[in-house]
Amino acid sequence: MRGCRPRALLCGLLAAAVAVAAGGGRALPHLSDDVPFRVNWPGTEFSLPTTGVLYKEDNYIIMTTVDKEKYKCILPLIASGNEEEEKDYKGPTPGELLEPLFKQSSCSYRIESYWTYEVCHGKHIRQYHEEKETGQKINIQEYYLGNMMMKNPLSEPEGQMTPYYPVEMGNGTPCSLRQNLPRSSTVMYICHPEAKHEILSVAEVTTCEYEVVILTPLLCNHPKYRFRASPVNDIFCQSLPGSPLKPHNLEQLEKQQEMMKMPFRRVKEEEMHSTKEEKFSSIHKPVAVGSHQLLTVGTTHISKLTDDQLIKEFLSGSYCFHGGVGWWKYEFCYGKYVHQYHEDKESGKTSVVVGTWNKEEHIEWSKKNAARTYYLKEDGTQTVRMVSHFYGNGDVCDLTEKPRQVTVKLKCKESDSPHAVTIYMLEPHSCQYILGVESPVICKILDTADEHGLLSVPS
Repeated sequence: MRGCRPRALLCGLLAAAVAVAAGGGRALPHLSDDVPFRVNWPGTEFSLPTTGVLYKEDNYIIMTTVDKEKYKCILPLIASGNEEEEKDYKGPTPGELLEPLFKQSSCSYRIESYWTYEVCHGKHIRQYHEEKETGQKINIQEYYLGNMMMKNPLSEPEGQMTPYYPVEMGNGTPCSLRQNLPRSSTVMYICHPEAKHEILSVAEVTTCEYEVVILTPLLCNHPKYRFRASPVNDIFCQSLPGSPLKPHNLEQLEKQQEMMKMPFRRVKEEEMHSTKEEKFSSIHKPVAVGSHQLLTVGTTHISKLTDDQLIKEFLSGSYCFHGGVGWWKYEFCYGKYVHQYHEDKESGKTSVVVGTWNKEEHIEWSKKNAARTYYLKEDGTQTVRMVSHFYGNGDVCDLTEKPRQVTVKLKCKESDSPHAVTIYMLEPHSCQYILGVESPVICKILDTADEHGLLSVPS
């Protein structure tokens, strides 16, 4: 194990694993230098992760330091471990895992620069565009890319880094470019533990044949489809009786490293504190909604607000929505602004103004664009299904040398949770954005929209 001095602890763990195998103990998978590891010290109150890399309670080694401190270190199951668990799996099939999504009649949407895509799971895929004509009449151009066919799903793929579960949908709108053959699609469901059945992409792979990728957490309970998220494999080391939570020498080393960072960190923490005081008053403090990590909201915990209070505070701009997936997060305050931001413990907060509200500018924009879109009810009456608002004069974009701007699309979304919120950002053109905001809360106020899409408190 030469060359291990900079990472002596990890090298010691790997050496111990080799020693266990050499001593006639349990056979462990080969550990390669190409696979990165990270050692964690979680203490006794600890539950193994259920997503990402797989772990088993009996896949561990006992590590002893030079000071005779002892630790039980649970190792991740790499490669052959995944295959073994797939073979032993006796749980629901992928189709059974997705069944609740098909039964609850839910739909997912993706808004692009011209087309909007609607996937109603287990039912149909629709591509449509709405335009406002003179006299406020809405013209809808639409195509069905596929309807659910009573067929078995396609054969399941083998050996992919990102396995998907395909569902075939056919009998769509006839395609004039293919002698009026019906359009068809393959919907590929991919496990993502933090997703909410979002449409990741829509692609026309050949003329009038499409591939739609949906991210869903439902498949993550199946080992074959489990999301392999982290490139770093965690090793969890728990102290045995008589040993400290973490090896004494390691703790001393970490304290020395912290002392070296202190002068720089103190300045950054002071800057972060002042930034937070300026940007987030008490009414804009983000709090988590349920256990979902992607969506946060402002003011106070959503369950403590009545519908009337929530609507009034939302329309006044004091109740702000926070959301986003990945590095950037988004803050939307109705009638005020849209911000894009990233917070980091080390470097503080990076914030970009995507757009600010100006009522006169929005009214001018609404004269050339559809501020209200409708859908037709079964009884023949129309009702507002979405309003669009223009927020301009954001921070200047380096690529276009023009201010950023965003169209905010407020859409009614029925849900079992009456206060659920979904927020997503698209960038169809450089520094010109679309922010989608979907919630049952919006359903309660859409019918108040005036000709410019402006909302008010229901009477």
